[in-house]
Amino acid sequence: MSTPPTTPPTTHAWRFTRQGADSRSLPEVHSSIHVPNSSALWWRRFLAFIGPGYMISVGYMDPGNWATDLQGGSQFGYHLLWVIMLSNLMAIVLQALAARLGIVTGRDLAQACRDHFSPVISYALWVSCELAIIACDLAEVIGTAVALQLLFGLPLIGGCVVSIADAFIVLLLMQRGFRYLEAFIIGLLIIIAGCFVVQIIAAVPSISAMLHGFVPTTQILTDPSMLYIAIGIIGATVMPHNLYLHSSIVQTRAFERTPTGQRDAIKWSTLDSTIALVLALFINAAILIVAAAAFHGSGHQDVAEISDAYRLLSPVLGVAIASTLFATALLAAGMNSTITGTLAGQIIMEGFLHLSLPAWARRLLTRGLAVIPVLFVTLFYGEHGVGELLMFSQVILSMQLPFAVIPLVMFVSDREKMGEFTISPVMKVLAWVIATIILVLNFKLLWDTVTSAS
Repeated sequence: MSTPPTTPPTTHAWRFTRQGADSRSLPEVHSSIHVPNSSALWWRRFLAFIGPGYMISVGYMDPGNWATDLQGGSQFGYHLLWVIMLSNLMAIVLQALAARLGIVTGRDLAQACRDHFSPVISYALWVSCELAIIACDLAEVIGTAVALQLLFGLPLIGGCVVSIADAFIVLLLMQRGFRYLEAFIIGLLIIIAGCFVVQIIAAVPSISAMLHGFVPTTQILTDPSMLYIAIGIIGATVMPHNLYLHSSIVQTRAFERTPTGQRDAIKWSTLDSTIALVLALFINAAILIVAAAAFHGSGHQDVAEISDAYRLLSPVLGVAIASTLFATALLAAGMNSTITGTLAGQIIMEGFLHLSLPAWARRLLTRGLAVIPVLFVTLFYGEHGVGELLMFSQVILSMQLPFAVIPLVMFVSDREKMGEFTISPVMKVLAWVIATIILVLNFKLLWDTVTSAS
């Protein structure tokens, strides 16, 4: 078994300030998963790296995605499928960059920001990240609570309280080993995928309309309501906290901290996340396709709330089990998302603030920062307006994206920090184009909001 390194990698021109140089990201599981040596068969080495990609893919199919995809499909049919595809392609690129940063530097994105920026900027970025975590958890906790209500009749507040248990699930599974946590996540992903395969078959969507939906249209720039949902889709798909999460959990692999070992780790980690995000693309597209096939052409274009979709799905499709499968997949997605969100919250707090707390205390603290506001919001909104609340949370996420994307692209483009693993000029241009698209869409949303309010 490979021996975990005792110091952060120094094989390249590391130019981050060395503040907190001895700290590791997720120290309790850092380099804990064995990686076969270079003489092993390729598939054995790839299997060692399978896991982190599926953990970050969870954030791309969480209940927030359900809200935006349901509203997009019911209101605009298949026309926003291309936005989902574009978002996933951007996610594939950005997650590959996040994995590269963690593998090469031995720092997660939060640690890298703390080391590179001044304390004022670093704290500002931390606040932005916490807002993103809260917005994300708002969707995840409410989604879980709605699923529990639909399946078991549990009140929304009760469901929110039950969702806090994920902090203990993370603690229990990580005590047994990080592979157990990854296996739990992958198992729930299989349940989600299976539920939607059945629903798509039952919905019998138009193949030609689906294909046409993947073709970009300029209507998004002239229709404010379509733009609002599209930005919500981007915010729900490209999750800012996932960039921090991925840059950390790739370091759970005990690969050789040499240029050859790092190059190999980048290759397999990128393949892992790309395959996992293709699965996320299928799930996101499936939600919108089912909504478009079931609601858009049947006089239910106003379906925006998950509970409405649950009540209508079986009657409209004529399949009794459709609604139950829908709620089951939602519950699995909510559980998965709250678990990875809790882990991301820990990474962000430790990385930016360099806190030294017991594992259970860190997770309860990061979870509490998100769950407590959710409880108050749920009390205020009750069972009404949950769809609009979920949509708003995804737009908030989209607004936080530049604060994660821009530092990430800056770091992986800097030869002083990345050495020979600096991204190529072509990839650098692509990464900045993605960052620019996100910024432009966000400014467009702000402009429309300000002008409509005045």
